[in-house]
Formats: sequence, C-alpha cells, structure tokens
Amino acid sequence: MNTTSLLEQTVGIPFTQGNTIEVLKNGDEIFPAMLSAIENATKSVDFLTFVYWEGNIADQFAQALANKAKEGIPVRVLLDAFGALPMNKTLLDQMKQAGAHVIWFRPLARWKIWKSDNRTHRKILICDDEIAFTGGVGIAKEWEGNARNPQEWRETHFKIQGPAVRGIKSAFVENWVEATDALDTDLFQTDNVPATGSTEILVLRTSASVRWSDIVLLYQTLLSSAKEQIHLCTAYFNPDQALVKLLCQKAEEGVDVKIILPGNHTDKRVSKIAAEDIFEPLLGAGVQLYYYQKTMMHAKLLMIDDDVSCFGSANFNHRSMLKDDEINLVAIDKELNSTLNAHFEEDLTHTEKITRQRWKRRPIIKRVYESAIRVIKQEI
Repeated sequence: MNTTSLLEQTVGIPFTQGNTIEVLKNGDEIFPAMLSAIENATKSVDFLTFVYWEGNIADQFAQALANKAKEGIPVRVLLDAFGALPMNKTLLDQMKQAGAHVIWFRPLARWKIWKSDNRTHRKILICDDEIAFTGGVGIAKEWEGNARNPQEWRETHFKIQGPAVRGIKSAFVENWVEATDALDTDLFQTDNVPATGSTEILVLRTSASVRWSDIVLLYQTLLSSAKEQIHLCTAYFNPDQALVKLLCQKAEEGVDVKIILPGNHTDKRVSKIAAEDIFEPLLGAGVQLYYYQKTMMHAKLLMIDDDVSCFGSANFNHRSMLKDDEINLVAIDKELNSTLNAHFEEDLTHTEKITRQRWKRRPIIKRVYESAIRVIKQEI
C-alpha cells in the first residue's frame, strides 16, 4: 500500500491534488512573503497565531493588517490568549480602530478553568481564500533575520496555493467559531480554489484530547511507512513510548533516523531535559541525535524517504499531541522533500552529535534532572 492510501485510511482525510508549496526559510524569507500577501489581498485576510509578542515585525504586521482593514476588506485576527499575552496592547488598538475584527481565543480570566491549559498553537494566514501560510513562525523579534546568531531563531514556514487552502481555512474557522460563538457565512469567499500545481497535500487539524489525537496516529503512520530515512527537526521533543519504540525499531531495521533538537539555545530548558530522558534507548537502537548550536531550533519538519514531508505547527511532544489545537500538512512531492532535506543537511553542519559513549558519561546532576522531570513529562 502506498503512503497516500495508507494515510487516507488511517486519519480518514483525503489528499487534495493540484497544489503548490513554497518553502520559506527563516524570517528574512518568511515575513516579506506574508506581508506581501496581506498587502495584495483584495477580498479577505484571516490571521491566527499562538505567538504575537514584541519587536519591529510585530509593529509591521499590525500596520499591514490595519491598512487592509481601512480599505474596507474583512480582516479577522485571532490571538491565543496565553501565547499572545506579551504583545503590545497599542497594536491591538491600532488594528481594532482600523476596523479589523480582533478576538482572543479562550481568554484566561473567563474560560472554563479545566480548559485553560488547552491552547490553539496553530499559525495560519489566509489571503483571499487562495493563498495560505502555515508552519512554526511566531510574530516576534526572535524570528527576524536569518538564524545568524542566538537572537535570530531557525524556522521554516510554508506558502500554499491550491485546493489544500480550504483545509487550512477549516482550521481557522474551527477556532474562530469557538471564539465568537457564531458561524458567519461571510467567512467563506470562494466556492472552489483552483489547482495551481501538482503537489498532493493532506491537511490535518487536531484538537485537545484526553488520551488520543490524530496527530499521534499521523506520526505513527509516517514512521511506520519509512523504508530508507526519517529526518526530524523539532523545537520540543517528548514523544510517547509508542513513538520512541517506533523510532528505535526503524533504526534497528537500518533506516537512517536522524533528529535535530535545540542545544544550549532553547527557550524551554525543562523541555530539553524531558527530551534527554529518552536519549538512552534511542542511542542504543542507533538513532542519531544532534544538538543545534547556532540558535534556537524552532522548525517542525519530518521527512520520510524521498517524497513525503510533514510540517505545520505541531511539535514532537505530549503537548502538541494531546493538549493543543494544531495543524499539520503532509505533502507528497519529491522536489519539496529534496529541498527540505538539503536544508536539513545544512543544519547538520551547525550541530553537535550526541554519541552514546559520551551520553553514558554525562554528569550525575543531569541524571537527577531527568528522573525529576518524569513526574511532569505528560504536561510538557
């Protein structure tokens, strides 16, 4: 059974045909493309993000969205109430006064207390219902630049055109309807999104779950299908035991399994320790682990063999798999896979490989931290 058929039957979502994807590497490529799409929009702009902090790029986005709203074009901005909490409130006023519809997703003070830990981690921009962007980028100074130093994070984002845009729009609509408690037909501008290329794309949106999420099933299916290589980049690495077992199994079968993780430059030290707690079985099975050294590694990429690529907002951890609303895309495209693997190989030149021998000699204090973190691993 080919990967397309296997994924469609396991996650229950069909691939769309006729899409194009543009890979955007780091802020220097990501932000100009997104701002240009907003500037050129003539019908609508829908924007959803978990992170909206501070910096020059935060000002630029607020200005671009406000300018578009002043033209009378519907501008909908949905901000996670936890992730975007640090943003400058004058930017909110700027967008609202211009006529943009700005909504907080699950306000912390008002939402049901048992849902306060479940956020929308999705990052989505859709212009005219024809151009969509998704991936890992947040709107903050940390993502500006080209990953040249620790102040410029390493990121990959994607520009998508074609029928897959409708699936991405559905993820925006789901969160928007919850936040506004209304399904407005004005949300939808086009009946059909024309084909623009030849890439097959599956769009998977997932929501908070008690014990299971389709993102887990997606990752399990992709790993199980690998015959030659599994190349993974993730900002936060804390998979469940089933995924750890799959990674080990594939490495023992001779599959080239390489994983790039944040090194000393990380915004969540506790997540790094949680990852290190499972290094022993992975290294023992032959999984190759690498610490990225230049800056924070925030890209979320999974390349399987020579034609399957998975990307989006989800990390390879418990939070993305069970606690947060996420969006991931799977693309069948050899050229795309080749481009992402070329970026992966370049990233490897800025890493430190973690050897099994060296890991066995790690300090006692590291082992203590790893043991202590096990109590809360499923919260990370």
